[in-house]
Amino acid sequence: MMLQYRDLAKLKTKKIVFEDVIAARDSATLEHLKELSSKRRVIEESINQTSYITEAIAREISGGLTSRCEQERLRLEHYLPLLENFISHADLISSNSQMVQWTSQLKIRWSSATSSSSFFDLRGPKFFQIDNLRFELVMIHFLYGATLRERASEFLSTDLKQSAFIFREAAGVFHYLAHEVIPSLQSPISAERPSEASSALSAAMSFICLAEAQAVYTRRAEEKGNTGFGVLAKLHYGVVELLSEATSAIHSGTGEGKTISSRFLEFISSCKALHELRSKKHLAEGLRNDGQVGVSVGVLCDALISSKKKTPGEDSWKAVFKNEIEIVANTLRKFENENEFVWHEKIPHGDELPSPQGIKIVEIVPFKPKKWERELAFKL
Repeated sequence: MMLQYRDLAKLKTKKIVFEDVIAARDSATLEHLKELSSKRRVIEESINQTSYITEAIAREISGGLTSRCEQERLRLEHYLPLLENFISHADLISSNSQMVQWTSQLKIRWSSATSSSSFFDLRGPKFFQIDNLRFELVMIHFLYGATLRERASEFLSTDLKQSAFIFREAAGVFHYLAHEVIPSLQSPISAERPSEASSALSAAMSFICLAEAQAVYTRRAEEKGNTGFGVLAKLHYGVVELLSEATSAIHSGTGEGKTISSRFLEFISSCKALHELRSKKHLAEGLRNDGQVGVSVGVLCDALISSKKKTPGEDSWKAVFKNEIEIVANTLRKFENENEFVWHEKIPHGDELPSPQGIKIVEIVPFKPKKWERELAFKL
């Protein structure tokens, strides 16, 4: 079982009506703005949970899709090309005072799912406003990546291969966001901004999704039962290494680690600890099969001591941890008895123990945005 963090897609936004703010010079541009507003409205209503559409109608509109995540993915894929086309034309006159004024009047506002300051009170979530059209592009891409990640989680119980592939797709979206979209903001951003608008978090999310994809492939290998303990140990430790890269990415941004919620950071550290425990368990089983029973006992003792110090506070995560710790403890008792009554080998400690080694077998599925070319003309 994997640890789950389902809050990333829980973003909220305020209504935007493009044609009410931006003056079109011709009917084609006006229609494009209206379509842009219409496509965004269905996303607003979905994530703000203000839609009155029934499940049956939503399924019919989406062409028969039954998954909420898949329906959301379709909505975002309809909106993104329109938004990209609009921004490409707006960029041509971005320095014009009228466009600057229009952008301000749009009041692009989003909440955050990861910022430590994004608390909920009686008035609802905290909203961030940045008067830059690319702020909208950033948040929509983050929502798209988070939605793909949710969809990948839906497949965990039915199709591990498909789950891993979609995790890799999500990693590609976050990589594109970190390296292409956010750097293109160019103009200074307010010091108070959601974590989702930082390259550091998006880069970290790309590593996290890759780690989740590798965890799925590793689970698939464990279920098939035809992969050696040594390889399984390395696969689990590869997950640990990818999550370490995620942590490094977060802290590479100036002050980013301080702005991200402690719960999200605990999720990363807990996943690292869990897969390190699993790696050491497989490492110990491999050592035992190679006749190194005393060393395997030492590895398991070290693994248990370390993991008990890192048990998370959240109940659902704690339950997974306790189950894994119990499995390792049972394995340890079995190996200790075997060593005591048969082998009588010395049990090493500390630096005498072998260190886990990792391998990474996953890569991102590159995200290729769809481009729609429509000429737009604004009344300046």
